[in-house]
Amino acid sequence: MDDGTVTAVSSNGTYSFTKPNRESITLLAGLGVDGDVHAGVTVRHRSRVAQDPTRPNLRQVHLIHAELFDEVAEAGFAVTPGDLGENVTTRGVDLLALPTGTRLHLGAEAVVEVTGLRNPCAQIDGFRHGLLKQVVGRDVDGALVRKAGIMGIVLTGGEVRPGDPVRVELPAEPHRPLERV
Repeated sequence: MDDGTVTAVSSNGTYSFTKPNRESITLLAGLGVDGDVHAGVTVRHRSRVAQDPTRPNLRQVHLIHAELFDEVAEAGFAVTPGDLGENVTTRGVDLLALPTGTRLHLGAEAVVEVTGLRNPCAQIDGFRHGLLKQVVGRDVDGALVRKAGIMGIVLTGGEVRPGDPVRVELPAEPHRPLERV
């Protein structure tokens, strides 16, 4: 796996689809992004809280690859970092190809363990009508493909800034493909 770069960081202390870009974010071990509405030991996404508020939060940090923005731009959609609610935007790492349990070293200290795929929701069409079709598709076998980024938990806290390196540490084999979390 290739290493990459953090291109943007975003957070929001209130429930909102988009997240404003920041100069830096601080990741807190076992919690997520300091000051972000989705930080916590247990689930924070409203739909998950409604189902069972005691479940562990496997969605503490949302990462999206900037290459997705390039792809949807070719289809006529203007999307920039933070627009889809992600905390960390990367370039140069094929996030969707990572196996479950991959550790992403962000900047000098922070480590995020990949837990699974983000499940794109109808709010994406509320942001840009027709965009949901661009971030959800089917492969050649007809299986659902989710392209709206990955989720993770914070193993080691630290500050993350645009321009920071992203180092990929794969888990021991056999690798498990990412599933929806």
